[in-house]
Formats: sequence, C-alpha cells, structure tokens
Amino acid sequence: VQLQASGGGLVQSGGSLRLSCVASVSTVSANAIGWYRQAPGKQRELVASISSGGKTNYADSVKGRFSISRDNAKNTVYLQMNSLKPEDTAVYYCKGFFAPYEYWGRGTLVTVSS
Repeated sequence: VQLQASGGGLVQSGGSLRLSCVASVSTVSANAIGWYRQAPGKQRELVASISSGGKTNYADSVKGRFSISRDNAKNTVYLQMNSLKPEDTAVYYCKGFFAPYEYWGRGTLVTVSS
C-alpha cells in the first residue's frame, strides 16, 4: 500500500489549504486513515482521523477549523484546513491502517505565515 500526500504550501494566517492523501488501493479496505503533523522540534501528533464507517476524530487544537473527509471512488482522503494559524506550520503526513498493518505516506509541508 502506498499513500501519497499533497496540497501543502505557504499560506497567510487565516487562510485555507486542502490536503489530499491518495491511496494505491481502495480506501474502502482501510480501517481508518488519519492525518498527522510534526512541527520542528516536536513529536508527531494526530490531527484528524476517519474510520471506515465515517466516524471522525480531531485534535482539540484543530476542532472547528479542520475537516477530514474521504472519497472512496477516488481512493482519497482530504483534510480541509481553514483559519490557519502559524502554529499549524508542520509537515503533514497521512497514515492508513489496513489491519493488521499501517502505512505512512511522505509528508507535505504546510507553512503558515503571520
């Protein structure tokens, strides 16, 4: 299984970006897919996840600003990020859990300028 993340870039504070995570296999077979981020000098943290049943979970720091969704027809999971803040600056990764294995995609850099 390969996961390809894209959509990062440079955006001003208050702006929006949409990240995409495209899987090489059907996302229907994924138990869950999540977005994680890692800022310089910090540990990687969960940002949002979506289960096979569509249940979503968000880190407190992004609730109300970020939205995760999936399009199984396109084997893609999206992370819509609104009202971005400088503290959202990080490399964003997607991870797919296809039991019993998990797979990481390469990261995409999001930089939010103040």
